[in-house]
Formats: sequence, C-alpha cells, structure tokens
Amino acid sequence: MAVATSKTRPGVQLLTVIVLVALGVTTGCASIRVIPGTKVADNKQNREIVEVCERYRRALEEKDGATLLALAHPNYYEDSGTPKGDDDYGYDGLKQVILTRLAALKTVRYNIEYRKVEVSGHHASVDIRYDASFQIGTEMGDRWEHKVNDKQIQLESDGHRWLFVAGM
Repeated sequence: MAVATSKTRPGVQLLTVIVLVALGVTTGCASIRVIPGTKVADNKQNREIVEVCERYRRALEEKDGATLLALAHPNYYEDSGTPKGDDDYGYDGLKQVILTRLAALKTVRYNIEYRKVEVSGHHASVDIRYDASFQIGTEMGDRWEHKVNDKQIQLESDGHRWLFVAGM
C-alpha cells in the first residue's frame, strides 16, 4: 500500500484501499464451487434438488403429465400468488390444472436459471428465473406466449426423494 507523502493525495490512498479490499472480496468469493450452469453451491443435496427441478422442466417440455404428478407431494398446495383464496388448489386441483393446461399446449420451451437453494431439515426453497416460450391452441387459433419471471419452488423430502409442495 502507498504511504502518504507530500506527493500522495489522501483520495488516491483511499481509492487504493478500496480497490485492494474489493479484490480480496471477489477473490474470496471465487473459491465457492457452484453446480455448472447455475449459481447454486455445489454439494450432493443441492445437486439432488436441482436434478428434481430438471426432471420437472423436461416433463413440462415433453408435456408429460404423469411425471409432473409423480414429482408432486400429496400435500402440494398452490396459492397462485394472489391474495384471494378462490384460485388456490391442492394436489387434486393440480391434477386438473396439469391436464387442462397440457392439453392446450402445442409446443413448450422452458429454461430455468437456478439462483439459490436453501435447505432447512426436510424442506427446500429454490429461487429460479424461468424463461418460457409456448404455443397454445385456442378457439381463435394458435398463439405464441413468452414469459420470463422470478419464482420460488418449494420441495419436501420424504427421506428418499424430493417432491414439489408448491411452485410447479
């Protein structure tokens, strides 16, 4: 570090300290291993959780309702992100939603950016950003939709596997 002399201005010295601290912080963060293609810390449990989410993503693209339902916990509950309760549904409602929506889909592309996984006991929260493009068949003809949004997936382990309890 530079020593303050009559030729060194205090602002330059402060800038030098800030740069050195910033380099130390970013260098320290670089040592955390992440699952390739994600921002998620790489460990066995996180890999299992991301793989379950990837099965969900593939099943959605393949319009595979049976696999989607198999990934849902019997206690699945969706509040649809609204304050009113008339659009909330549980596992039985999920079956109907999957069958209805998959029937209307012609093609689907669904990408997931995994941002964070937090595990507490048998519960996990997965912060994602999805980028979805899909073609829907309607009475007025086919239409294309594109959506990008952040959301959180909730999973629960039954001791053998992780299942979705919200956020499908």
